[in-house]
Amino acid sequence: MTTKTRICVGMSGGVDSSVAACLLKQQGYEVIGLTFRGWPQDCRSIEEDKCCGPQAVADARMVAHSLRIPHYVIDEIDTFRREVMDYFAAEYRRGRTPNPCVICNEKVKFGSLLKKAQGLGAEMIATGHYARITQAGRYELRRARDDRKDQTYFLFSLQQEQLARALFPLGEMTKDEVRAIAKDIGLKTYGKEESQEVCFVPENDYRKFLRESAGVTDQRGEIVTKAGKVLGHHAGIHNFTIGQREGLNLGGLPKPLYVLELEAATNRVIVGEAGELLRSEFLVTNCVWHVPAPTEPLEITVKPRHQHPGARAFVVAVPEQRARIRLPEPQRAITPGQAAVFYRDDLVVGGGWIC
Repeated sequence: MTTKTRICVGMSGGVDSSVAACLLKQQGYEVIGLTFRGWPQDCRSIEEDKCCGPQAVADARMVAHSLRIPHYVIDEIDTFRREVMDYFAAEYRRGRTPNPCVICNEKVKFGSLLKKAQGLGAEMIATGHYARITQAGRYELRRARDDRKDQTYFLFSLQQEQLARALFPLGEMTKDEVRAIAKDIGLKTYGKEESQEVCFVPENDYRKFLRESAGVTDQRGEIVTKAGKVLGHHAGIHNFTIGQREGLNLGGLPKPLYVLELEAATNRVIVGEAGELLRSEFLVTNCVWHVPAPTEPLEITVKPRHQHPGARAFVVAVPEQRARIRLPEPQRAITPGQAAVFYRDDLVVGGGWIC
């Protein structure tokens, strides 16, 4: 009798991870559902229907039951708070704009949760991400076939050993196809709406979360021009991000002003006109490369944030795990703390954190 390959599926209660589990079972794998709980049930920031909230856990359990696969809820409260929530608050304190989904994938879903899966005898962990993995000597992370749903931006920092243990069953599918499969097999999650918000931030109000759950207090500071002229005052740099216009409360000026920089050391918000947001060059740090790090400028497409359509650029690796990106056509609001991900066609070349 042939032993089936055991695979754990990270189930968030949504339609994507539900269909991923279903497809793998249909393909003959021994499937186990895992749902991680990232915060205590009495946490003030929790919402019922957010990823891995109480309702999401219940939905994942319901789907696992309907698929007749085992399901476990894994307690990752300490890891999630330390690696994701504390990082999120610390970045805002530093005047940076964090990207917690990238960190969660690297540290929790394909970090701690992968280790738990291996402890259950699973060879791999699968998720409902829209992405593909190929192999040509190295494991290659590639865009999903459905470019509208592609999630490789949030997976760029996975290392080779993580990609070797990862499965993305939906990488060749469209969202409509996934929903059709869910409906056809009778999964109640087939019509469940997706959340585009940070899972642990209630009502998408990150300022409230920082104040009430992360202990970040307001600290009055100056709003200044690049020349140092004081135009007004603010309640804390954590209330702003690069490119922001609203909330400055600077009335009576001849032209609208935008946030250009956030100086944590001086607690200053530096503002200027829209044209001053354009950047033709920037640095990233803590680079992860999925190809040999380029010692000469390599032409790529760079996404400096998830919703950016991508811009032509040249990247070269520089010392201390950094890279320099040059943009022939300057781009707006390059934001420290966000991930910049590099592509050549559908291949993820690498990426890093804007500094």
